[in-house]
Amino acid sequence: MARVVPDLPTFAVDDGFAYEVPAGVAVEVGALVRIPLGGRRVQGFVVAVGETARPGLRPLLGRRGDESVFGRGLLEVMRWAALHYVAPLAVVLGKGAPPNVPRRRPPAGLAPVGAAGASPLPEASAAAAAGRHLGARYLLGPGPWAGPIAGLAAPVLAAGRSVVVVVASVAEAGRLAEGLVAWFGERVVPAAAEGGAGALTAAWEAGRQPGRLVVGTREVALWPLAGLSLAVVVEEGRRGLKDRATPTTHARDLLWRRSAVERFPLVLCGAVPTAEALHRAPSLVRLGRRPWGLVEVVDRSAEPPGGGLVAERGRQALRAVATSGGRAFVLAAERAPALRCLSCRSLRLCPRCACRPDGGGSCPRCRADLGPCARCGGRRFEPLGATVGRLVAEVSGFLGRGAVGEAGSGRPVVVGTERDLADLGPVDLGVVVDADGLLRAPHYRAVEDGLRLMARVAGAAGPGRGRRALVQTADPGHPAFLALRRGDPLPLLTAETAGRAALGFPPAGEILVIETSGAPEGADAALREGVAGRAEVHGPVGRGDRMRWLLQGGDLQGARLMLRSQVQEWRDGGARVRVDADPIDL
Repeated sequence: MARVVPDLPTFAVDDGFAYEVPAGVAVEVGALVRIPLGGRRVQGFVVAVGETARPGLRPLLGRRGDESVFGRGLLEVMRWAALHYVAPLAVVLGKGAPPNVPRRRPPAGLAPVGAAGASPLPEASAAAAAGRHLGARYLLGPGPWAGPIAGLAAPVLAAGRSVVVVVASVAEAGRLAEGLVAWFGERVVPAAAEGGAGALTAAWEAGRQPGRLVVGTREVALWPLAGLSLAVVVEEGRRGLKDRATPTTHARDLLWRRSAVERFPLVLCGAVPTAEALHRAPSLVRLGRRPWGLVEVVDRSAEPPGGGLVAERGRQALRAVATSGGRAFVLAAERAPALRCLSCRSLRLCPRCACRPDGGGSCPRCRADLGPCARCGGRRFEPLGATVGRLVAEVSGFLGRGAVGEAGSGRPVVVGTERDLADLGPVDLGVVVDADGLLRAPHYRAVEDGLRLMARVAGAAGPGRGRRALVQTADPGHPAFLALRRGDPLPLLTAETAGRAALGFPPAGEILVIETSGAPEGADAALREGVAGRAEVHGPVGRGDRMRWLLQGGDLQGARLMLRSQVQEWRDGGARVRVDADPIDL
């Protein structure tokens, strides 16, 4: 007998159904099969085998493909993810499968592993090569990461075991894979969803052979790689590592769980760790003296109003780079910029929670009335940041149109947003026009995320004579700028973690966000009754037929179990429901 979970996006089939395994059909845990279900034939995932078949069971219709898409250890991780992210088990099981039916490849002859330099974490490499578990390690540094990862992976690959490396964007995955090919040749398997179903399936099949180094985006975190003995997550705080669609899985957390269940070392690396990573207390190892290059903080608090988006100090620096044949990057705002009072030149902040406004009359975080300037009572404000187009126009005014362009223009001065940093390459000067808008964003991770983004700009400039980052602010006393100048994020992150703990925010507490469209009347009462005693419920906040709740508590496992039936009931009634576990933005 085999127990099979049908490949259907519903909680109703999570326990699976028993089927007889016909003679001549070989299945194991993780096999893809075809099954009869009601009057249909559907795909399913085998989650248990070996029990004695009972009379009257319907037989499997056949197997799909030659390869299993998970093993027993990975199945345990997937069950945890289904509960944690409040998702049907079949949806999570499908994340381990390739787009096309998997086929078994004949074993490939691989060249011996050559020298790749010393491992930055010799104890982690030795443990992985021997198939032993080791607690998580954090490499604190600026990158580029090809060299350190090559040193980490070489002993593991030489032992015939596999390594997975997860990065936040397709461009970075491709560039990192190209760098690692210089050491390991065809052992390197690039994997990114944008390559198409055929290419992604081929990468998945290649990863089913031992001795491979798979480099990909968040999708590869649940791939069933052969002999997986080491996982590396690059810049684990990046948003690209978390899925926005339900289930909102985070590659770092999936691999953290995998490393504990499947017993292999996990290495995180980046310039600014997340509070979640530090809360789990991994061993921290610094690469070099500073995780980013020189940072100069430009104080705009004493400037007269109307001076433009780029301060005079920034204009001088951009002129110097443009005339010397260098390259510069100017970071534009993706969201609402910070504002300052035209009378007293102080930042406009919410009087209750110190968040920046978004142009309306109330705080986007706590809905408090903003009113006039808290310092002088003024009612006129000017923005400190702007979109790409407006910044291109202003910088062109003092450098000339031929010197300035958007990302991909090939101009010496590039204006772009955070997403453009992945393809940027080294520059001589990085300019953060509106640091205050980043640090005062309306979510509880604003300071950590803002510091991480500014550190990435400084990292693009890198070390070297005359190379630096300029960070403009009207609040130069903010602790984030001290961390930037010192090149040490840890004291600030420790203080941030303590502040979050006082409010019950992650990592000390847990948060779930529930968003519905078309929920039935009485949805709020049903949700509150269901989670009574299990979580604190905030909301709902409504816009049209959309409703949004926030659930908060020290341990939300009971609330997650309740939500499974509640979410299914709403979906069966025609509502669209999104559950965001561990949300980045609130």
